[in-house]
Amino acid sequence: MAAVRIPLLAVDGGGTKCLAVLVERSGQEVGSGRSGSCNYQGSGEEAAARELMQAISQALEEALTHYPNVPSTPSAEWEVECAVFGIAGLDTEHDRQVITGMVQRVLQQLHVHVRHLIVENDGFAALLGATGGKPGILVIAGTGSIAFGVNDAQETSRAGGWGHRVGDEGSGYWIGKRAIVAVLKAADGRGAPTLLKDLLLPFIGLSRVDELFNWTYGSFYSVDKVGELSVLVSQAADQGDPVALEILQDAGEELFLAVRAVIEALHMKNKPFQLILQGGVLQNDDRVREIVIDRVNRYASSVVIENAQNDPIYGVIAKGLAYLDSQSEQ
Repeated sequence: MAAVRIPLLAVDGGGTKCLAVLVERSGQEVGSGRSGSCNYQGSGEEAAARELMQAISQALEEALTHYPNVPSTPSAEWEVECAVFGIAGLDTEHDRQVITGMVQRVLQQLHVHVRHLIVENDGFAALLGATGGKPGILVIAGTGSIAFGVNDAQETSRAGGWGHRVGDEGSGYWIGKRAIVAVLKAADGRGAPTLLKDLLLPFIGLSRVDELFNWTYGSFYSVDKVGELSVLVSQAADQGDPVALEILQDAGEELFLAVRAVIEALHMKNKPFQLILQGGVLQNDDRVREIVIDRVNRYASSVVIENAQNDPIYGVIAKGLAYLDSQSEQ
């Protein structure tokens, strides 16, 4: 059977969701699929591979409807000219080896043959696509957090993103964990009373604070679940809860520190650049967002705030299309 030929497979594999899109050279999307987190550092390599396979499988199945002469079969062969994967958790050379191996195994199982494979950290892929190669800094605060930058010499730098155990300051997980600590401290008299108790316990399905302790050290505890608690902190802050307001203030300050570190590393303080804010925390909580914007504006007066709320997948797609364009010009 003749293989189905697709110019581009773009995958945004974040810590919260995985989105796979098949794209024509024109930029038209012909198939998409969505699944859960494919960050192997949080869920394990096997679970991450399953989510990756699910998203790509859905995209392939949808794409078949655009090619009526190709029978819909699980054994269909696919030839992809360029595949770009932006995967969360790619922070070290060891991570690159693990993730690249995982990607290659998933593609092989799905009968997808890729001519040119690009595997990057999800933040770098999103940054390069969002800025079009122009100087800019992307700060992401979703389940995890990280800041990436590129200057006019195309030098790159990153700050943060060291995972939920030792980093990810200002992220949804970090905010959620702070909320749990605040409830426990208030319960034994070491911290101020907070509305977070009344919001957090029923959200998790608990009735007493001592059950929260058991939940935290039990099998139901997960990075994703704790990250979801950040929404409750925003709700408590809306009601004027001082503890919640302090947590969100600290989150904004931490994210600014990451941006400032990248600005310094790339010598961009006195040069114009774009600042792009992405991730659920920065897009859904105006307090955290405004703190970051205010601090960066004070520190680097030539910054331009990019208000586009495009999903990171568009940055991954842009990177792939740029590669295809470069090949057609040769």
